[in-house]
Amino acid sequence: MRNAPAAGVLGRIRVLDLSWGIAGPMAAMLLGDHGAEVTKIEPPGGDPFRAQLGYRVWQRGKRSCVLDLKCSGDREALLALARHADVLIESFSPGTTQRLGVDYATLSAINPRLVYCSITGYGRDNRHAGRPAYDALVAARTGLHWEQRGWPEGAIRHMAGEPDAFADVEIPYESLQGAPRPGPLFPASHWPSLGAFFAASVAISAALYVREITGRGQWVETSLLQGALASACGLWQRAEKTDARLFDSWIFGARSPKGHFQCSDGRWIQNWVPNPRFILGAARGERLEATADLRAQNDPDRFGTGPEELLVMMHYQPILAEAVRRFTAHEWVEAAARAGMTLQAVRTPEEALTDPLFLADGCVTEIDDPELGPIRQLGISYRLERSRGHIRGPAPRVGEHTTEVRAEAAALAARPDARADLAPPVVSGRRVRAPLDGITVLDLGLALAGPYGAQILADLGANVIKINAQYDTYWHANHIAYLANRGKRSIALDLKDPRGLKIFHELVARADVVQHNMRYEAAERLGIDYARLKTINPRLVYCHSRGFERGPREGLPGNDQTGGCLAGVQYEDGGMARGGRPIWSLCSLGDTGNGFLCAIAILQALYERERTGQGQFCDTSIVNAQLLNASYAVARPRRPRFRAAADRRDAVRHLRPRASLRDGRWMALPAGGDRRTVGPAVCIARPRIARDGCPLHRRSGPGAPRCCTRGAARGEAAPGAGVRVVRATRSCRGAL
Repeated sequence: MRNAPAAGVLGRIRVLDLSWGIAGPMAAMLLGDHGAEVTKIEPPGGDPFRAQLGYRVWQRGKRSCVLDLKCSGDREALLALARHADVLIESFSPGTTQRLGVDYATLSAINPRLVYCSITGYGRDNRHAGRPAYDALVAARTGLHWEQRGWPEGAIRHMAGEPDAFADVEIPYESLQGAPRPGPLFPASHWPSLGAFFAASVAISAALYVREITGRGQWVETSLLQGALASACGLWQRAEKTDARLFDSWIFGARSPKGHFQCSDGRWIQNWVPNPRFILGAARGERLEATADLRAQNDPDRFGTGPEELLVMMHYQPILAEAVRRFTAHEWVEAAARAGMTLQAVRTPEEALTDPLFLADGCVTEIDDPELGPIRQLGISYRLERSRGHIRGPAPRVGEHTTEVRAEAAALAARPDARADLAPPVVSGRRVRAPLDGITVLDLGLALAGPYGAQILADLGANVIKINAQYDTYWHANHIAYLANRGKRSIALDLKDPRGLKIFHELVARADVVQHNMRYEAAERLGIDYARLKTINPRLVYCHSRGFERGPREGLPGNDQTGGCLAGVQYEDGGMARGGRPIWSLCSLGDTGNGFLCAIAILQALYERERTGQGQFCDTSIVNAQLLNASYAVARPRRPRFRAAADRRDAVRHLRPRASLRDGRWMALPAGGDRRTVGPAVCIARPRIARDGCPLHRRSGPGAPRCCTRGAARGEAAPGAGVRVVRATRSCRGAL
């Protein structure tokens, strides 16, 4: 008889969290939410980033122990804990763990089963490794700030160095997203750290699965740089033939409207993709009317995908804006639900955290914080049917469990072989070439959120078979398909035909994982739901991805944009509390973040299958990923205006033009927010390498706006004591 699962899929896992900032604490939080016992090791005086309101979320359910790792006694206590730990997460600058004597080589020698996760700014053993690991600087340096607005010619043509095909077309700022000025945008979302968090969580889950097979742990690493690259994976594609049929589109162009419209009550909605037939048809009369025949599917009037559709959108944008302005946001959301349209209102994080539908689903939860009282915050982000996650409790006070943890360390040091709570796992001892070597995945995903998760599994070595429709030309040819389907094999099947369904069921019998993001009732009609497939293969891990939470919105069409609206991401990124307008970040970490969550859930289900021999159903949603992206926010149930926007920043951060450099570039200024920082670190945000210029204007020379002047020498020191100019950021073309 194999081991029965403990509470949560990671119920027997012990984690030491030596990280600070965002990515590491969030990764440790996710492990704790699914059963792991997480002990946060803090330096004397506490984690220097504790002032972030997000720590009320990211440190929840952990124990806090203060240890001075420069002190031999405290270091020995950590070594005793590490000897019996399963996972250690650290975010020290490269070389620091070696100096402290807690590096992977040291700890793996005393605990070969340890999974050791490092999160750095720029990796190690390279000329950038010592640079300050701040989100603002990494985003500026990689060009991610510029990508929040995009490029006028679009991401694909920009990467290829091709000119804007419609350079002479003038588009008013009011039709576009972002501040009414040229230059980069500084969103509220910490995209590099969020990308690193998702990557670290996947890596740890994969390493734990591999350990069940080989019996050994390993060192896994990621960085804020890799997090930034993950955030921009849909934008930064270098294609040789950009004019290939269906490949390029207007979607990521800086001068294309993004479906945002202001309503009669002053609130904003986003309809993505904007649909003239729905908006104009529903708003034709004195009352807003919408029926299913106004839906986008098979709509001859819907926008096409080619870059030339920008001209059509320019024509429609003021007409659609006028129509939307006649009714309230609530009326538009109700009409869209009746018509089956992808449309939601842009909400504040407080509205998200006080949404009763989120609370009923569990993606938002209420915790009694010892200092703030009852607060609403992010709940469980993905579900495993047999091993439900749960939140252990609120964030601890600094050193709250120091006495307890020190006593535990002393007991473990006296009994080096102690871990009586953990029965020995069933380990095959076989060698694996990659984490998912030998695993077969059937991917029925469409668009981005579904296929991206399966692509991560392919990157980890799985044999991923993409199940395509027989006439699936667009979703197999466009740039979105290219960012979500590498490393897969493809077979075209008509699942409505009994012959196609029979072939699929034969594949299921030999597969390990089935993953899709179609509406679940559609899967039931096709005969490919979990209840049907587990009768064919009881060991099957089945993952379903949705747009929204379970409940009344569950059957509505969802995407990255509508999830960001509901979770408060677009509100915060657009600075709407300070009079801004909503921004759909082109990072798309609602879609791809949901893909990461699918991969994490599948990896942990496979981990449990190694222990129990049983498969299970797991699920998540785009809105769950967006709530993770906005997890820095909390809200009081009865005082929803209590929020993070003004107080959550770990440092005073700015993105502004630096006139003294006289070259039109922009500087990111993350001022010192902790005692380790002497002065502000500065990074120049430069728009282009090959061509300078403003993304929205094409003028240069005398009299041109400062944003359009051509470049000067890079990176001389700016005046002022304690200020350092970090080398100028590149655009995506220069970074890659």
